[in-house]
Amino acid sequence: MLGVTTSSTKLAFVAKLVAKSGSEQEVADFLAGALGLANDEAGTIVWFALRTDASTFWIVDAFPNEDARQAHINGPIAKALMANADRLLAAPPEILPADVLAAKVPA
Repeated sequence: MLGVTTSSTKLAFVAKLVAKSGSEQEVADFLAGALGLANDEAGTIVWFALRTDASTFWIVDAFPNEDARQAHINGPIAKALMANADRLLAAPPEILPADVLAAKVPA
């Protein structure tokens, strides 16, 4: 078995960000700098900022319930991202709500 859905990990967001040419490092720095904000969110169980090529970034995060997920999408990380999206991103961020089917997270 690869993972077990825990009672505390039910919902998620998967967000794709594509940086404008020349702003790739600024997007990387923005995401790395958001870790402290994610740590401050009690309802955000896991939060990852990922890069799959020079200009493509992903945020993957998980929550115990819809209230926590909504608090996150209305919180400081999302607000800062949207405030800088036109300047930093080649297209609007693609933010997809998701259900967690299985998870392996630290206890």
